[in-house]
Amino acid sequence: MPTGRQGSIRLFTYSGIDVSIHWSWFLVAAYEIQTRKRNYSSVTWNVLEYLALFLIVLLHEFGHALACRQVGGRANQIVLWPLGGVAYVDPPPRPGATLWSIAAGPLVNVVFLPVFFVLGMLGTSSGWAATAPDLYRLLAAISSINLYLLIFNMLPVYPLDGGQILRSLLWFVLGRAWSLMAATVLGLIGVAGFIGLALWQQSVWLGAIAVFMLMNCWGGLQHARALLRLSKLPRRDGFACPTCKTAPPIGEYWTCEKCGQPFDTFQTPAVCPHCSTQFAQTKCLDCGRLNPMNDWMVGSFVASKF
Repeated sequence: MPTGRQGSIRLFTYSGIDVSIHWSWFLVAAYEIQTRKRNYSSVTWNVLEYLALFLIVLLHEFGHALACRQVGGRANQIVLWPLGGVAYVDPPPRPGATLWSIAAGPLVNVVFLPVFFVLGMLGTSSGWAATAPDLYRLLAAISSINLYLLIFNMLPVYPLDGGQILRSLLWFVLGRAWSLMAATVLGLIGVAGFIGLALWQQSVWLGAIAVFMLMNCWGGLQHARALLRLSKLPRRDGFACPTCKTAPPIGEYWTCEKCGQPFDTFQTPAVCPHCSTQFAQTKCLDCGRLNPMNDWMVGSFVASKF
């Protein structure tokens, strides 16, 4: 799900990943704790329940981030907000790398399933429902939260994890652009279903989720169209992105950060022809990664330069 980084409060850094929480999380937490306080004998248990939700979502997002790093991607920030969390991951532009980066999040919830099952069995056999009713209800609530989050995230609706996993699988068959196009179109159908459900249930939360999903689907659809246009461009021989191995397009598709004029960076060895600014790194229009111009040269073209 999308979320802005503005308005977030930094909590801590682990393994180079900054963890922040949006200020609105506290307002929603206070509201949820108050509305569910009748479930326990003390509001302290409600606080523990909400903190458990916080922890499950956080570990889910760390699953995404650490898996992304494992396949050579970048993941430096996690933001938690009222409707969930988001790990800002940038895996290498390969279907397998993207699939693992996305699937690792739900796998965290899968790992928790047998843990909560065993705790539930232990609580039942030990009679916690009678001797420690608050603890018993808390464990049942946490188990349900984990299961519901897993089921919800695995819905094949973009941009949920299930929708992005579907996109990654389609990528193997349809390619990068068409797989994203298919996933976002299916996502828009799912958004329509969420809007209908929100109206039927008169749920503000479902409505908010539907709006954010719609924003992501629309952004994904525009990105897919851009990728399709990019894929049809003629490509330059003798160069390839060191990250995604794609040859750059021929044409003035790079913009000088100093003078704002477009130019073909491979025609002018990373120098703006308008203001003579030299660029240390060149951006790949296909995967977005930055690399020095010399690293783009391949094969005999490298030999001819030296």
